[in-house]
Amino acid sequence: MENNQDNKDFLFEKVNYKILLIGIAVIALGFILMAGGGSDDPKVFNDSVFDFRRIRLAPTLVLIGFGVTIYGILKNPKK
Repeated sequence: MENNQDNKDFLFEKVNYKILLIGIAVIALGFILMAGGGSDDPKVFNDSVFDFRRIRLAPTLVLIGFGVTIYGILKNPKK
């Protein structure tokens, strides 16, 4: 009989998971900021679709969140 020991190590370190959580939260915040702004009446145009928050801020937050998430995956805490 072999002595099989279960290796219960996590894939990442605690720091990596914190960075991933921050990145996912920033992505979610960006998508929340993009939501809304529609009109109930299809014949009425609402200018809030082209607001700074939806055109510049929210997509920038999503891209930053993806960058932070990729950094969290690639970070090697053992160095």
